Amino acid sequence: MAKKAVHFGAGNIGRGFVGLLLHEAGYEVVFADVADALIDSLDAADSYTVRTVGQHPTETVVDGFRAVNSGKDLETLTGEIASADVVTTAVGVHILRFVAPAIAAGIAARAADAPRVAVMACENAINATDTLEEEIRKNYEGDDLDAKALFANTAVDRIVPVQDPAAGLDVTVEDFHEWAVDRTPFGGDVPDIPGVTWVDDLAPYIERKLFTVNTGHATTAWHGWRAGHATIADAIEDPAVEAKVREVLAETSELLIAKHGFDAQTQQDYATKVLGRFHNRALPDPVERVGRAPLRKLSRHDRIVGPAAELAERDMAAQGLLDSFSAALAFTPEGDEEADRLQEILRTEDADGATAEITGLDPEHPLYPQVKERIAERQSVL
Repeated sequence: MAKKAVHFGAGNIGRGFVGLLLHEAGYEVVFADVADALIDSLDAADSYTVRTVGQHPTETVVDGFRAVNSGKDLETLTGEIASADVVTTAVGVHILRFVAPAIAAGIAARAADAPRVAVMACENAINATDTLEEEIRKNYEGDDLDAKALFANTAVDRIVPVQDPAAGLDVTVEDFHEWAVDRTPFGGDVPDIPGVTWVDDLAPYIERKLFTVNTGHATTAWHGWRAGHATIADAIEDPAVEAKVREVLAETSELLIAKHGFDAQTQQDYATKVLGRFHNRALPDPVERVGRAPLRKLSRHDRIVGPAAELAERDMAAQGLLDSFSAALAFTPEGDEEADRLQEILRTEDADGATAEITGLDPEHPLYPQVKERIAERQSVL
């Protein structure tokens, strides 16, 4: 019998990354989503094409998939999960609590003698599967959950830019990807997914990706937007912007080496590869898309304040990260609710109140006065 994976989130990342790798591993992929038009399109299609762009362009036809409306057809969705080998998500970490009840119901419906289903949240967040597991446990009403499911954290990395509106279901992605998964919950019997890197300690991979790719990407977007550039490729080709990004990556690399013991040359090579990915003109990624949701990205344990705080705790430099923080405070594109809320906080709170609300830092933290100073500087021009 063919292996089956239920994947929540049939958007570009779901189709062009996780769904693609599961298809290539021989899984029958069942896409679950609440977007009616998207599910109808998938239902009506026999296949779609994923194109990679970069130094090694490829085209892969994905077929043999099915789709279910997770907002309207819960009975079918429950049945699909009840017989699945793998359940994955790519919906955004803030949406996990909304998909958890359906996953809980599907797990509860599994036969008592069925193998455990592997649940993996493939989100841009640290230990997202832990978050999903917590929500599933809140909603679970069946027999022993641990006998029916296992939960493995992941680290995912592939740039999926804004797509051509005429592309339909086809997706264009960069030719680089990394999907690292914690092997320890599987007890040595990991699923056969060739696109996955199985690791014993996921934390270094998660932080390396978050503090290099995501930190560098956001830094490029915010400095690039302030300099008037439209896309990431335009921004990173500006020597002044690239210098800011290189400074940030030098700081986060020093942290990763000190904290996780990465080899210095290996980390430098990784950061250099990341910069090369930003230069990829075949990925016309708007700076407004990459820089959006600044409140989340400036939060305590995310890509800017997170590494800057750890550097400050180690008495190491974080000026480049603080410059990124300042650029984010000045990021005011139209239509970004978080950017609007950020400016409202800056206008209505004093510097201490704004620092606490935006960053979650304690006043006693060594980074606090430096962040407060950057916030006061921004407030002075509003």
